Amino acid sequence: MNARNRERIDKGSRWLTGWLNDTPLARLPLARLQPHHQLLRVDAQGTGYEWQAIGEEPKFLLTRGLPLPGWQMLEVAMQHDQPSVAVKLYLDTGLGFSEAQSIYLPLKSGRVTKRLFYVPRRLKALRFDPMESEGCFTIQQLQIAWLTPWFAHDRLAQRLANMHHQWRGVNKREVISTLKHQAKEHGRHWRDLALEKYEATFERLTARKSYSRWLESRHQLTATHAQGVIEKLPRKPLISVLVPVYNPRIEWLRECLDSVMAQHYPHWQLSIADDASSDPEVQQVLSSYAEQDARVKVVHRPVNGHICAASNSALESAEGEFVALLDHDDCLAPHALTHVAEALHRQPDAGLLYSDEDKLNEAGERFDPHFKPEWNPDLLLTQNYISHLGVYRTDLVREVGGFREGFEGSQDHDLALRVTSRLAPEQIVHIPQVLYHWRAGEGSTALRSGEKDYTSEAGIKAVSDHLAQRVPDARVEAGHFPNTYRVRWPLPEPTPLVSLLIPTRDRVEILKPCVDAILERTDYPSLEVLILDNQSTCTETLAYMQAVSERDERVRILRWNEPFNYSAINNFGALYAKGSILGLVNNDIEPIHGDWLCEMVSQVCRPEIGCVGAKLYYPNDTIQHGGVILGIGGVAGHAHKYFSRNSPGYFTRLHLAHNLSAVTAACLLVRKAVFEEVGGLNEEHLAVAFNDVDLCLKVCEAGYRNLWTPYAELYHHESVSRGADDNARKRARAAGEVEYMRRTWGEKLDNDPAYNPNLTLVHEDFSLR
Repeated sequence: MNARNRERIDKGSRWLTGWLNDTPLARLPLARLQPHHQLLRVDAQGTGYEWQAIGEEPKFLLTRGLPLPGWQMLEVAMQHDQPSVAVKLYLDTGLGFSEAQSIYLPLKSGRVTKRLFYVPRRLKALRFDPMESEGCFTIQQLQIAWLTPWFAHDRLAQRLANMHHQWRGVNKREVISTLKHQAKEHGRHWRDLALEKYEATFERLTARKSYSRWLESRHQLTATHAQGVIEKLPRKPLISVLVPVYNPRIEWLRECLDSVMAQHYPHWQLSIADDASSDPEVQQVLSSYAEQDARVKVVHRPVNGHICAASNSALESAEGEFVALLDHDDCLAPHALTHVAEALHRQPDAGLLYSDEDKLNEAGERFDPHFKPEWNPDLLLTQNYISHLGVYRTDLVREVGGFREGFEGSQDHDLALRVTSRLAPEQIVHIPQVLYHWRAGEGSTALRSGEKDYTSEAGIKAVSDHLAQRVPDARVEAGHFPNTYRVRWPLPEPTPLVSLLIPTRDRVEILKPCVDAILERTDYPSLEVLILDNQSTCTETLAYMQAVSERDERVRILRWNEPFNYSAINNFGALYAKGSILGLVNNDIEPIHGDWLCEMVSQVCRPEIGCVGAKLYYPNDTIQHGGVILGIGGVAGHAHKYFSRNSPGYFTRLHLAHNLSAVTAACLLVRKAVFEEVGGLNEEHLAVAFNDVDLCLKVCEAGYRNLWTPYAELYHHESVSRGADDNARKRARAAGEVEYMRRTWGEKLDNDPAYNPNLTLVHEDFSLR
């Protein structure tokens, strides 16, 4: 690139408009941005924030110093007291403010977040909405930069290639030309199409606010289409829907039964057991449905025996090859059994099928969808994520003894544990569709059972019984949230030696706190610390390494006199590790509690487990790592990133040990034999990034399950020592690593079995796709 072009590019990316002051390049107080609606300036000394939003529509206005027409870059950084925040910028070009002329930007907590936008004509005013809820915040940076078209097009193409699922694998040089070709075919300006695609990479639809809008955009299986699907099925198994009934609200009972009657799939039986309801109208309603359709079978129990006895009565009258479980006030989606039959066509050996679900409020409105992972054995030990909808092979349910009395309140969880223990993983099928609507109104089964402690006690009993024959020394206790559980796995005797590998170069100010904290705050008795010195020259760092190795016999120093290659350094360390367990640990990690390594070792010693990851926090107590989700940003991202430390996470996942496809090597344990079995880290293609994801995927392919535990908590000062990819050589290396991961693992990256295809691949917050 010649000097003239370089100067032109540099000028194109300079700030030409400053919101905060009269000097474009400086950052001064918000002199021009005026509070307009639902905003109060508060005492920063008392709250730590400058502004308080007192409603759900806080607004600032700007009418002077407006940006010129053309390409612009919005930059925002805010501190706030919310789990997550998205800002909106509205443009008034003479027709007032509207959603059609708005720019949406979900923020990264405590960091500058940027996005492009285009100003089509001279502006009259701007409106800035800092959040969509009540809360407190401080605006740390709020600026707009004018960009040259060349620079803007390059940034737009780069983001689409990285973040948009339709453009994955497309070289960014081809993005703009392809967009222009597509726009011409549809008679549109290419810029409008490009901005539409670009906007989709920022769209974040939260379940709390936007589920109804998300539903409107989804294609639903119509009765006509379903009929065509059903006719093509070579096998149409009878499915018996089991409904134990006891004094439900009559209108909800009717809605429940009507949802079965309205099924597109006709090969069903409705097997109802009334558990001696005292309301005479219940019997009248049930009898009327039995009279109008021969597929409805009703058993009237003479004495109330609770839900397990009633479910077994319904099971006795079931004639279907499969049984589906339905509570007396819940509803099935009209296409539910069609999707089940379709899944059975694809997987005829299935013994258990389960779907996603949502809830119904008093008004019958759907909310709070639960989009579930595929078969996740460790998650099932910590919460009954399978129900609802659960569909079981009837013979298998009868073989395990049906619904066991004494497990009332968690009878479905107990059944799922017993059935899955007899099935191969491929016989447990997840249907990623919302097929079940769980009633959450006053008086519902969900609400009543959620209010009673006996459900959690029954759940502990079910999980304990499941483990008793397999790992008798495992202990089960209540989790942090209702109906969640923690399994404490036993440590082997004697405890195996753990070799913690810590690559480092200079920077004693981060190495010393890391190593000292590990040595001082680790209760686990059998460990060695291998500091892998990668060409340190700092005399203070070298002196510390010598001193700590002399002071503590658990510490050894190994020299790696080669250019930085994270994979190669750790492979080198593994060769000299004496332990049967390897711990990959960054040099900016600090354990919080002494039992962190005991927890991780107890998990990694389980023969079915491969890699084990920890719960990592930034120094400000927000989540840095809650496990790795494949596909986010093109390769992988960290689950629940920037959530607050005590946030429950997606359906309490931040507090549950569960299986994930990958975990970060910032703190990762793996048995040395497994590490060697899969060839260690990939030092040829993945010198810096994604080597941990690659390792975890190789471990999965070898037949092991990876696991993340919230009970090993550490601080992580992310990438402090290595630095950012901020020059051409580093960027080229990073691009090559992304390309390798896409080429090698592309299909898996786009279909993470520990995630759900209805959830975002842009953000790390489990919002809707």
